[in-house]
Amino acid sequence: MAILEQLETYFEFKALNTNWRTEILAGATTFITMAYILFVNPSILAETGMPFGAITAATCLSAAFGSILMGAYARYPIALAPGMGLNAYFTYVVVKGMGVKWEVALGAVFLSGVAFLLLTLTGLRQKIVEAMPAELYSAVAVGIGLFIAFIGLKNSGIIVPDPATTVTLGNLRAPNTLLALAGLLVMATLMAWGVRAAMLIGIVGTSVTAMIFGVVQWKWQPSYLPQLGETAFHLDLPGVLNLGLFEIVFVFLFVDLFDNLGTLVAVGKKAGLLNSDNKIPRVGRILTVDSLATMFGSLTGTSTVVSYIESASGVAAGGRSGVTAIVTGLLFLVALFAVPLVGVIPAAATAPALILVGSLMISHAAEIQWQDAEAAIPAFLTIVTIPLSFSIANGLAFGFIAYTLLKVARGKGAQVGWLVYLLTTLFIVRFIYLGKG
Repeated sequence: MAILEQLETYFEFKALNTNWRTEILAGATTFITMAYILFVNPSILAETGMPFGAITAATCLSAAFGSILMGAYARYPIALAPGMGLNAYFTYVVVKGMGVKWEVALGAVFLSGVAFLLLTLTGLRQKIVEAMPAELYSAVAVGIGLFIAFIGLKNSGIIVPDPATTVTLGNLRAPNTLLALAGLLVMATLMAWGVRAAMLIGIVGTSVTAMIFGVVQWKWQPSYLPQLGETAFHLDLPGVLNLGLFEIVFVFLFVDLFDNLGTLVAVGKKAGLLNSDNKIPRVGRILTVDSLATMFGSLTGTSTVVSYIESASGVAAGGRSGVTAIVTGLLFLVALFAVPLVGVIPAAATAPALILVGSLMISHAAEIQWQDAEAAIPAFLTIVTIPLSFSIANGLAFGFIAYTLLKVARGKGAQVGWLVYLLTTLFIVRFIYLGKG
């Protein structure tokens, strides 16, 4: 009991008004909503020629390492795993597009992690986080809420691509979509009744229903752990230096930095963890964990490890402390030996949870001063660009640029800090030089 009491004190259970049951349920909810990465990440990286089994093991281990370290050291309910978008950049741009060997690409990921760590230790990354205009904090939370909801609508088949209108309503009679709609109704009803485990119950119930009606199939597959040696420590650092691939390192660093910044702000606001000045306590620890997780991931054999916005689902389930992230990390370790069981969870089960998390995050729109054009326009551009460009970094870029240009146009350039000017310039250069995010 004494140990439990000490842990409760360390994780500030009393101050955060939480308990073990809530934190464990929240951690399980976060894990289930982001478990798709165990299958999507290997399928993308395998196109580089990397062995599928080894990537799967690396994905499990890097997610477990990052999440547990985030919970234990930074004490935040934020889970980490190899990032979507950056894994696609790794595969389709760096390896297949530029003809770079995957071992060299892993070396670039490792060096970006080292650069992250150096920037954190010098305090520059913390200053970048603190330089973010207050007007954009709520906008990022709302934009990411729409982003999450859009992903859920897409994964469920409720919204589908359309060449004429970009997107349109899908076939609502399709088995997966019907399951998702039923799961959405169950979760929403439970949440309306104030059930803390609403999302977890809905996800598990929808998965069981999918198995009963044969929508998902289960097949045994032994652990991929023995195959880890096929990618672990295969990174080629001299290859990065010889080829002069610093542009690749910069892109990994740039996108990861601002994607993580958006995630930290959104999850922090949702959990009520930001202080009265809209600052993130212990931000140095959070960024250190992010850096170490990326380095660890490259050593095991996967692309950049990032904070996952799906962590908001655990926060919505009541998670407030680092215990939530630790539970998620431990479940990723279990998944290393039970990947087939995790694979039973269909997108139709997790999509409704993402839609509901998005709906909860929209409430932050009320915090934006919409009558003030200087605040409203950058906020609006941030909100709409995040989901429409499928990139948190792009949304932040549009927000920063609009904020700075409007201040200058209004003759208030002196109110803008030098670091905001620098970041705005970097965003503009990024768009000109790289073309797109």
